[in-house]
Amino acid sequence: MAEPMDLDEVPPRGTKRKANEALEVSAPRRIRALDPDVVNKIAAGEIIVAPVHALKELIENAVDAGSTSLEVLVKEGGLKLLQITDNGHGIAKEDLPILCERFTTSKLKSFEDLTSIGTYGFRGEALASISHIAHLQVTTRTKDSNCAWRVHYDSGKLIPAKPGQSADPKPIAGRQGTQITVEDLFYNVPTRRRAFRSASEEYNKILDVVGRYAIHCDGVAFSCKKHGEASTTISTQSNSSTVDRIRQIHGSGVANELIEFTSSDEKYGYRARGWTTNANYHVKRTTLLLFINHRSVDSSNIRKAIEQTYSTFLPKGGHPFTYLSLDIDPQRVDVNVHPTKREVNFLNEDEIIEKICADIRVKLANVDTSRTFMTQTLLPGARVPIATASPDTGDPTKNAVVTPKSRPYENNLVRTDAKVRKITSMLPPSNSRASTETPAPSDTRPGDVEYEHPDREPVICRLMTVKELRAEVRDDMHNELTEIFAGHTFVGVVDERRRLAAIQGGVKLFLVDYGMISNEYFYQVGLTDFGNFGTIRFDPPLDLRQLLELAAENEKASSLPASEEYNFEVQEVVDLVSAQLIERRDMLLEYFSFEISETGDLISIPLLLKGYTPSLAKLPRFLLRLGPHVNWTSEKDCFSTFLRELASFYVPEQLPPTPGPEDTEEGVNEEIKSRRQQVVRVIEDVLFPAFRARLIATKSLMKGGVVEVANLKGLYRVFERC
Repeated sequence: MAEPMDLDEVPPRGTKRKANEALEVSAPRRIRALDPDVVNKIAAGEIIVAPVHALKELIENAVDAGSTSLEVLVKEGGLKLLQITDNGHGIAKEDLPILCERFTTSKLKSFEDLTSIGTYGFRGEALASISHIAHLQVTTRTKDSNCAWRVHYDSGKLIPAKPGQSADPKPIAGRQGTQITVEDLFYNVPTRRRAFRSASEEYNKILDVVGRYAIHCDGVAFSCKKHGEASTTISTQSNSSTVDRIRQIHGSGVANELIEFTSSDEKYGYRARGWTTNANYHVKRTTLLLFINHRSVDSSNIRKAIEQTYSTFLPKGGHPFTYLSLDIDPQRVDVNVHPTKREVNFLNEDEIIEKICADIRVKLANVDTSRTFMTQTLLPGARVPIATASPDTGDPTKNAVVTPKSRPYENNLVRTDAKVRKITSMLPPSNSRASTETPAPSDTRPGDVEYEHPDREPVICRLMTVKELRAEVRDDMHNELTEIFAGHTFVGVVDERRRLAAIQGGVKLFLVDYGMISNEYFYQVGLTDFGNFGTIRFDPPLDLRQLLELAAENEKASSLPASEEYNFEVQEVVDLVSAQLIERRDMLLEYFSFEISETGDLISIPLLLKGYTPSLAKLPRFLLRLGPHVNWTSEKDCFSTFLRELASFYVPEQLPPTPGPEDTEEGVNEEIKSRRQQVVRVIEDVLFPAFRARLIATKSLMKGGVVEVANLKGLYRVFERC
């Protein structure tokens, strides 16, 4: 019989070991070099912690490249797609093979260069790190190149776009500058990817970084939007001032209370400038936009010093907004102390911070002299206000005196909620028949249409002519009027025939020509959504020639007999215009979703605004005007004139005035009455909310488009004397 096998007693897992017991190690572990792929992923994890860090590196590279315009596109918080397009110097084709290798840079040549670094990036690790944890595509073109070049990277090396193809740069059409597309960030680091809680939270972090650089980088236009959305979340112009940039990103509440400050000292080798809020503004949390040598950084010491400076000017719990740009002699700064360059060290930090805060304190004191406070001495025999006990302590001696809340001035009390009952609901009905009708519910949508959502991807417009037209609109922006429309309250339609409506902005009442406003709005929509329009499809298709004949005959019939301008042959005009449109049907379909068949059938027209269909009675005239009123010979003029005609087509039509109480319903066209109800509904529920969301009010609208008719404060001054 075999003897039982001797087994070593192994202590159970979790058994504590005494201090005098030594771990038995059979042999020392050998030291081995890590695999290069592991090394690169560890380095990438130190530099690219989240999508916002990847974007920060890309923004800094784009600004270093001399860009004046940066466009950022984000999908799912940057984890699915992160794209930045600039118009900088571009990257030479010869440099593309080593672009994503670690420590390849055009900023440094020797270690001594670190002591005088003056650019954002310098180590050459950003693109290399991104290529190890994402799918990276680069499209670039230099000024001297005849075409753009597109390449793909994986783990720092060039790879083919598709299996079986060459990995060499592929020539394509493109504008000067660089476009970097980062897809599926952290696809090979699943634990890091699962750590992100929500895409919206990551997108907010991206907006914060884009907003910081948009405020700081003078002469550079920034835009940021979500993939698939037409409107941009952030949009600043290259020629905007710092205050205007702060206004567009952080709002007028901050921008209206800013004071400028400067500070410098040759002894410590620094210069500082910035904007900070005065004592009339305070929030629950300090907002500090800090740039040291043009690099966005954080500094708890500077933040605490600024909060301490404001403690004597703001109420308890109040904090300021401060934008501070600090330029320090590069030889006094060490920028290479943090993988993401989030922190920097510099000499004489305490002295410089104290000097800056002292200069801010002087500015605040000068502004604070304009505030006055009234006090009154308590007279003998007067009753002392009674203090109430605190609910948590029950001790009245530990509470401040409770004083009644002051009443607001009546001239500042205005109606600001558009959902409350309107004055039109209190007016008597115009006739007996109207009073017996049951009002339609507010959600009734006469003439609604069904919408289909195609799977096509949005097209990114790279045409310089369209970008120039967009820039012209931004340059013509009227800031105050844009803010009025962005925060207005719709009052009502005043006159359908003259296309007038009333809106309220603050304590002012404005009369606006909604025809003129609609024309400008739809023109801007045409520029913003260029190449990505929806479609209004006709089933069955309409005969293009019949529509043109109808419009031409109407034009000729309405003209004066002696007018030579309208002395034309109808068929000749129809042949000419139809031939022009059919010949350009491919361009019209690609850019404007305007589809015409070879045989002259009108299949679809552009859809500019969901929930609103323009009057199809205007369609024949719109088609006819596309012939003589569109400049088909110049690209920029062609786009501009076509979009202007399209915008004019989308403007609500002029309708006969509403019948008065003395008029009878007999003889009133039911179709016109129904259309008037639809137009009024669309103006209130669709058009003016759209104006609020994305209208850039131009200076031309001040000439007859918007008129101030009442100012509550002014009226109050008049009537308070009565």
